[in-house]
Amino acid sequence: MTRLILGPFNRVEGDLEVTLDIDAGRVREAYVNAPMYRGFELILNGRDPMDALTIVPRICGICSVSQSVAAAQALADACGVVAPVNGSHAINLMLACENFADHLTHFYMFFMPDFTRQFYAGRAWFGEAERRFGALVGSAPGKGLHNRAALAARTRWFELIGTLGGKWPHTGAVLPGGTSRAIEATERVRLLARVREMRAFVEQTLFGTPLEEVAALDSLAALQGWRARAGGSDMALFLDIADDLGLARLGAGPGRYLSYGAYAQIGGGHALARGLWDASLQQRLALDANQITEDTHHAWYFAGTSGAPLHPMAGLTQPQADKPGAYTWNKAPRLGGQVIETGAIARQLVDGQPLIRAVVQAHGGSVMARVLARLLEMARILPLMEQWLLALQPHAPYHQLHDMPKQAQGIGLTEAARGALGHWLRIEDGRISHYQIVAPTSWNFSPRDAAGTPGALEVALVGAPMDSTSGALSKQSVAVQHIVRSFDPCMVCTVH
Repeated sequence: MTRLILGPFNRVEGDLEVTLDIDAGRVREAYVNAPMYRGFELILNGRDPMDALTIVPRICGICSVSQSVAAAQALADACGVVAPVNGSHAINLMLACENFADHLTHFYMFFMPDFTRQFYAGRAWFGEAERRFGALVGSAPGKGLHNRAALAARTRWFELIGTLGGKWPHTGAVLPGGTSRAIEATERVRLLARVREMRAFVEQTLFGTPLEEVAALDSLAALQGWRARAGGSDMALFLDIADDLGLARLGAGPGRYLSYGAYAQIGGGHALARGLWDASLQQRLALDANQITEDTHHAWYFAGTSGAPLHPMAGLTQPQADKPGAYTWNKAPRLGGQVIETGAIARQLVDGQPLIRAVVQAHGGSVMARVLARLLEMARILPLMEQWLLALQPHAPYHQLHDMPKQAQGIGLTEAARGALGHWLRIEDGRISHYQIVAPTSWNFSPRDAAGTPGALEVALVGAPMDSTSGALSKQSVAVQHIVRSFDPCMVCTVH
């Protein structure tokens, strides 16, 4: 058996290393390491509760709105305030804008360029993949044409948050009682124009058909029929590549999927449902957030006097860099003691999107299923954004005034692009006395727990083939790269 250490991975926010035990040319065991520690939770202790709205978004530059929303929800829960209708719609718009942009960026900039490696030069689709998704190098005319178009569309897209929240990243407009920025009627017209501009781009380039047709796909047979109509689209090319390389059979995760529910609805509930999907039972289960714990057995943190996994409201973030048996700065979140996967695939499974359920039932939660779930989610997000913009009420309030109590606690649960994001805080004597964050990549890239159970990515990597050169084992693996990127890691959020 051979041990390899791969990393740091490029095209990843933050640092990531993966240690692989290789046997007979395949991964036998994997150990995922988040090698960077920053300690935002300790930075927050002792501060005014509202300071969290300035500090927490700085955790990450690509999902800062998600962090703002989770912090604002935790503070709103602590003080018992509810955002007015306009404020709720505006927050959903900002969060959806960021999540959509992350999915677009992941597909065009992070995931698809891997198929332009020379390793695949003999494949029938390679030339077209290179033309569309090749690296953005000025001296290589005719390559990466769709990447360039997607990057330009993304740049214009963020004018939405510029109007709704003042700037991106790290907008300060998201508050416990709504938002600080009212939208004028003329601004709403410009925002709708931006949404419809993006609709035109993805319908013409990514999907090749109307969004509603993609969102309505409900079976594997329907997907094949759609491919026949949209054969020139980027999603159809991805499906061709996935079929050729067997991506539907690569990188299956633990089979349990968590969503906190995305985009709060007026009157309760979410546009994308909250819950747990168990693939083995083919059943959606209710979420009990009290069952969330973090295990630090293999993480460089003090485990407390008992050493038992702790709920985030009682959790500790005390570094112990020389801890025996530890191999990462990431804790091991568990739900009822079980390993969980989160992300767009979880949201679509929990919400009941029939095609994603069919794909996962047939092949498991694979590389292909994760990427396809993101693409279908994009097709579902844009129409929702159009609805929220049209529902904004002229001259109605966007924010509800509130008082922050001296003693309170609160929970903020939301969905970032990469999945379930939770903030837990406690206020004592008017100051933050406790703050804990469990980010999506904390779930997906968790280490083993005290029982030795691997995290979601560690499970997904088992069985992945390694590249070989003239019969010798290579220190690279395109399969490992595809599996890792299918989770869309954000390591700075993992270790916050």
